[in-house]
Amino acid sequence: MLSLHDTATGEVRRLELRDPGRVSMYVCGPTVYDAPHLGHGRFSLVFDVLRRYLEWTGLEVRYVSNITDVDDKIIARARDEARSESEVARDQEASWWAAMEALGVKRPTEVPHATAYVRRMVDVVGELLDSGAAYRTSTGVYLSVDAVDGYGLLARQSLGSLRVGARVDPGEEKRSPRDFALWKAAKEGEPSWEAPFGRGRPGWHTECVVMSLDLLGDGFDIHGGGEDLAFPHHENERAQAVVLGRSFARHWVHNGWVVDATGEKMSKSLGNFTSLEDLLRRADGRAYRLLVLRAHYRSPIEVSPLTVADAEEALGRLDAMARRFGLAGGLSEMSADEAEEKAASGELAEAGALGDFRRKMDDDLDTPGALATIFELVKAANVAADSGSQQLGAQIAATAFVLCGSLGLAVEPGSSELDAATAALVAERDAARKRRDFVRADEVRDQLSAAGWVVEDGPSGTRVHR
Repeated sequence: MLSLHDTATGEVRRLELRDPGRVSMYVCGPTVYDAPHLGHGRFSLVFDVLRRYLEWTGLEVRYVSNITDVDDKIIARARDEARSESEVARDQEASWWAAMEALGVKRPTEVPHATAYVRRMVDVVGELLDSGAAYRTSTGVYLSVDAVDGYGLLARQSLGSLRVGARVDPGEEKRSPRDFALWKAAKEGEPSWEAPFGRGRPGWHTECVVMSLDLLGDGFDIHGGGEDLAFPHHENERAQAVVLGRSFARHWVHNGWVVDATGEKMSKSLGNFTSLEDLLRRADGRAYRLLVLRAHYRSPIEVSPLTVADAEEALGRLDAMARRFGLAGGLSEMSADEAEEKAASGELAEAGALGDFRRKMDDDLDTPGALATIFELVKAANVAADSGSQQLGAQIAATAFVLCGSLGLAVEPGSSELDAATAALVAERDAARKRRDFVRADEVRDQLSAAGWVVEDGPSGTRVHR
């Protein structure tokens, strides 16, 4: 069974499921006010890989990820563009899903929108007021963190240390710097809803606790997101559940940042923001998945033209393997149990590699180690075929193909059907190489490349594909 690092304990521990055979997972989704950036892409890919791997091993996964469609930034953009908040949110959400599709990210099982849950959020804020842990001011309703047992768990700090350097901004009327808004009082020209404690709109931290508990129930298995959400966002979600006496997430999982070449976190505020749209316009979307897989999910990753180009080169080796051995179809959808059965029957080779792959993935989602296993299989398949064992090579390659599928890493052999003129050029080039006329062989290669073919040399001769 999978073990994952738990932010709450600071340790890697076994994932103990609330319901045997079923995984309930909530991952904080985007605030749809702008184009998705590389950090959004990373967390989406990390949790897509986790979900796919759990499903590959035979577990049923209910994956919930929200859309925050009411927020200060959405309101500000709508004002700047003289549009409604709902128009901004709708357009930016469409951009989000287009980027997710280009990355091969599966749609969550449920995609709750914050605006659809406001009535339930009003009820929860009322319960928190009734508990005595929340209080009203002229600017809204706040939760007193002093009333929360163990506040600071996900920051791995005590409440006292969290107070150091904190301050109350002018006009907030908070009792303590760390208290946070559950409900924001209505302002002229902004969206708002009626509530017993005054017209307004929910605070960000209230959205996810309400939606996750409503859709997944108490004690759901995994709560995830980028490490920048651990504190204060996730801690403030947890705080509300504690006050309400609700059992919240059993396991907290956070992925590392995307950084630039200097190691600085990529973000819009720092001016080093690069949108996913920019990357996907210039590179194969699969390259970003491979780049994410190459790093452990808790480590930072550098995204640059150099690292993306290197990932594309590695993708090329996978695609070349698929072309060489004619791999396609249902192999990428084969489950772990099916793969083990076929390995036992001889349809797949390298049964030991399947076990090695699973051991690495089960050890805190060691995707770099799992990828190493896959590329060792690619090498072994080519060595076997080069030595004349085409069938063995195909069996080994099929194993690699199955494992790529478990990670959502699509392998695309590309088109290799040749028209008569192209086939004649390939034959001419092979003949030229055989008589060691390398000048003519290079000329033919250039002709093929100019026609849009990728030309590769192998033991059996020239191979071309698009």
